[in-house]
Amino acid sequence: MDEERERQAALLRGCTGVLSQQRTRTVRELLAELAGGDGAAHGPDGLLDGPLDGPPDVYGNGGPVARLEERVAELLGFEDAVFFPTGTMAQQVALRCWAERTGSRTVAAHPLAHPEVHERQAYSALSGLRTVWPTAAPRLPTAAEVSGLDEPFGTLLLELPLRDAGFVLPSWGELRGVVEAARDREAVVHFDGARLWETPGHFGRPLAEIAGLADSVYVSFYKSLGGLSGAALACSAEFGDQCRAWRHRYGGQLFQQWPAALSALLGLDRELPRLPSYVAHAQQVAAALAGALGGTPGARVYPEPPHTHQFQVWLPYPAAELEAAGWRLAAETGRALFGRWREPLLPGLAMTEVTVAASALEWSPQQVAESAAAFLERL
Repeated sequence: MDEERERQAALLRGCTGVLSQQRTRTVRELLAELAGGDGAAHGPDGLLDGPLDGPPDVYGNGGPVARLEERVAELLGFEDAVFFPTGTMAQQVALRCWAERTGSRTVAAHPLAHPEVHERQAYSALSGLRTVWPTAAPRLPTAAEVSGLDEPFGTLLLELPLRDAGFVLPSWGELRGVVEAARDREAVVHFDGARLWETPGHFGRPLAEIAGLADSVYVSFYKSLGGLSGAALACSAEFGDQCRAWRHRYGGQLFQQWPAALSALLGLDRELPRLPSYVAHAQQVAAALAGALGGTPGARVYPEPPHTHQFQVWLPYPAAELEAAGWRLAAETGRALFGRWREPLLPGLAMTEVTVAASALEWSPQQVAESAAAFLERL
């Protein structure tokens, strides 16, 4: 397995074009990036100048971690932000603390939300919480569904965008309506905003205004910003103090976390300003793929157009066959089109997630269409 991964990583590094997958970087390259040896922005106005010349963090205090927390709080318009080593821990601490404050251990969420699908139901196993679902449709709940939920709940969790439904988002008016419906039910609102960074284009609102609808917001540093790891929970100062206490209890008060914090600061400085261009280019990439794959019965690009810089592609083939065709395409043409495929619904109906980031900007719609046609020829 390790040999196969190394072979694939080497193949990607040798490609002249990579649309969706990220080229695997070596440890040396990652260290050079943090130290500024790769030409990253470390000049007089660079975010990393101060952290590099100062002392590191110690048990979550001071150093790059403190600077990162201040930066996130400022960007999202909150009094405080708390750094966590993982997003799962940030979510669990937030939900637990809100349960203590509201007196309700019931969370209204979507069955495709991250805590349900990707966290092994930690909210139940660790904190004794339970969820209720306003809807099971592959979209965010509506205000009417939240208002009409037949059980009381203390917290409404909204994942923005809802990844496993296709990175989908509601409209700005719909989002405000859902939040107001939760308030009418005397519930607090928590945003799972792991990918919130790329939503301003869809909503037509700045980050702080979007985040300001919620009582707490979790954001990730590695999903869209290219950081090594880590997450933050933006909230009030009082709630932040409570979350730090539970972060310690959950084992998240590491001695030093400056490498993750530095990479997150670099992502905020370098990748965050680029996200609007990724989102805009994703519209062209999705349209080109839809046109090239449209002649295959059962093929679909979803949503079309994409709501962010990520979307799904569905094809009626086994995942293993599609992955093999993708690697053949990369080896024979030097252009890697798709990443990993899986079969989430039915055998023989596979889906891959396309992420349009820096490397994808080098692809014109014509090149996307030509590579998609070449991909189909290898099936």
